[in-house]
Amino acid sequence: MFGLAKNTRQPRQDYASCSGCSLCLLVCPVWRRSHDFGLTPHGRAKALQHGTAAADIAASIQSCTLCAACEPVCPEEIGLVAMTLDLRRQVPQPAAMQGLRDRMDEQAARPLAPRPLSPTVLLPGQALRERRGTLARVAALLGGAGNIPIADDDGSDIALALEAGAAVPAPRLERFLQALRGLKKIVVADGLLLRHLHQWLPRSKITSVGEALSGLAAVRGALRACDLYVIEPRAYHADYQRLVKYYDALRSATGCALNLDLQRIAIPAAARSLPQRLGLQAAVDTADKSADDTVQARWILQGRNIARIVVESMEDGAAFERVSELPVVHLADLADDGTS
Repeated sequence: MFGLAKNTRQPRQDYASCSGCSLCLLVCPVWRRSHDFGLTPHGRAKALQHGTAAADIAASIQSCTLCAACEPVCPEEIGLVAMTLDLRRQVPQPAAMQGLRDRMDEQAARPLAPRPLSPTVLLPGQALRERRGTLARVAALLGGAGNIPIADDDGSDIALALEAGAAVPAPRLERFLQALRGLKKIVVADGLLLRHLHQWLPRSKITSVGEALSGLAAVRGALRACDLYVIEPRAYHADYQRLVKYYDALRSATGCALNLDLQRIAIPAAARSLPQRLGLQAAVDTADKSADDTVQARWILQGRNIARIVVESMEDGAAFERVSELPVVHLADLADDGTS
């Protein structure tokens, strides 16, 4: 049986390649929330093609949620995430970034923790660290007989710098990567950080928390046909050609619904702009529900007959908890629910 040939073309690195097809609008959460063409990848491309400077479209550049849903549907194969991050480097950084730079400098000066004996490590990110019970279950499930080591330095400050398009100081990046080199497997909660780790550590096996957990029999066996399984979109779209087949097999095996549209693009539930992630703008606007980051979660739930929401990402879980009375559980909690 012949397999599909692997796509070896490299994503194009400029907006000049945009043909104006507008396919990116169909999957863009910012477009769905605002219906403002200027805030979309297409709108930015056309503005730049006509000579607009990045500083003149700063609001558009910062509004992008970096969910990466636009990349798989782009017929020109433009690297839209990399392009957005490059544009963010060209606009003035918010004053809040100074505190982040100080954090990175402090982290760079810290001595390295002793190297774990385990060949596998978990980078949980801030949202998962705040749920200690769930974090402990993730580590226990992935560690098998012995808990998987939770990284002392999970790169949360680096992930936020990447989000902002800010430069990561070389000493800070080197300290972070030094602790990871040579490990057999790195499990990452943050999809944007995962994308960059693939570039920084090309010889390491790097996977998302969602993929790592959903591959376990104890977790798969607890998924139900009445579940809505919510894929974390950043990691999914970063490896779309492989993961679209992986999750299709998961759906076939368990019968659960997925947060995928007809193009098999993962619809993000928590779609936050850069100002929201930096804490400069509220994630939930009680005065204008069409402007907050729960629009996506509401849209995903429309017309579904489900009994439970299962999430890979704690951020997605929090969004669903704000808009639904259905049980919302993290993948790691499935192994304890008595259905396996």
